[in-house]
Amino acid sequence: MLLIGGVLIYFGIGKKWESLLLVPIGFSVILVNLPLGGLMDYRAEITASESGTIASVFVEDGDKVEEGDILYQLTLTGGADVDVVASVDGRIEEVLSQGETIAAGDILISIITLEDTGIPVGLFSRIFSYGIHWEIIPPLIFLGLGAMTDFGPVIANPKTLLLGAAAQFGVYFVFFVALLLPWFDFVVEEACSIGIIGGADGPTAVYVANNLAPELLGAIAVAAYTYMAMVPLIQPPVIKLLTSQKERAIYMKPQLREVSRAERLAFPLLVAIVIILIVPKSAPLIGCFMFGNLLHVSSVTDRLAHTASGTFMDVLTVLLGLSIGGVMIATRFLTAETLAIFALGVLAFAFATAFGVLVAKLMNRISKEPINPMIGAAGVSAVPMSARVVQRMGQEANKRNFLLMHAMGPNIAGVIGTATAAGVFLGILG
Repeated sequence: MLLIGGVLIYFGIGKKWESLLLVPIGFSVILVNLPLGGLMDYRAEITASESGTIASVFVEDGDKVEEGDILYQLTLTGGADVDVVASVDGRIEEVLSQGETIAAGDILISIITLEDTGIPVGLFSRIFSYGIHWEIIPPLIFLGLGAMTDFGPVIANPKTLLLGAAAQFGVYFVFFVALLLPWFDFVVEEACSIGIIGGADGPTAVYVANNLAPELLGAIAVAAYTYMAMVPLIQPPVIKLLTSQKERAIYMKPQLREVSRAERLAFPLLVAIVIILIVPKSAPLIGCFMFGNLLHVSSVTDRLAHTASGTFMDVLTVLLGLSIGGVMIATRFLTAETLAIFALGVLAFAFATAFGVLVAKLMNRISKEPINPMIGAAGVSAVPMSARVVQRMGQEANKRNFLLMHAMGPNIAGVIGTATAAGVFLGILG
């Protein structure tokens, strides 16, 4: 795990891939895997179920215990002896002594454990419990993203919403693949959490995994953020496989229509109302995303928009990185399931890109105005990296092409689509 943490830091600093997240995650991974640091510790307290006298104590302070180990023998008021067993693995912090008389509900023993049960007592475990488990950090990151986002390209060309929706095919495709894999017994909740990697949206992946498969959170979060950073490597081969040189060279007029202030103000309100009415469980993500955008476009809340998209976003990013790295403890992360999650994540990303391109090709066939199929690849919500990939490939094929703003439409629509897909999963299973 120390090597893995070092590799993540290298990607962030040396390769400049998602540096703002991979550097904190990598350093956090190193810290939590150093022994006895206590950064991800929890305290579990075992209480007496019945009154009696402690007949024997089989453990001492500092002992390590596993779930099912016998901790105490009690002589109950009626004279019968019973054994008290550990309910979690961990290191004993405090025990009661032999001969003490206890009442039902008295605390017999305190155990420090790495399992996220009990009261968080480590720095990172507190950040994780109150930020991620309580579902605070991911929605607030969406608020910051909304304050940074210009919905103008989507409003100017509403057809791009279809491309953002089409790219979610990768999410659902890998959901079924994960369920059908013969070598792993992924349950439905785990398959949903793995599939959402295809949306290329880190906060959404964290939000869904925390709700449905918290034991896989570390692997899913790292896969999602790593593949977001690797957009320039993953997407071009898929795009070239599905398009011809002639299609990649299709010229689109660079100028989109002017979007009025009234449209910009109405869009976040209408989108929030419509999507949350249809998919209520998307409310935390969609609601915060649209509220952040309203702060951005209202022109009377510039201070709030600036804070949300700047300092506030930076603080949340640091807390998210430290807490996600904190759950990447060796016993949880170094498993065959982790490798499977990384492989399925690539598959989800590739199929999301492919289906976006294919739907854009279909739209080009039936549209009066020419549509470059590559903009469909930007339907994954890796903003703005996938749009930049489309822009670069478009200029390579045709020097006159300026596809960035056309690609930003599907790109932003992909964020909305992934949050909606998350709401669908949570509405069914959450």
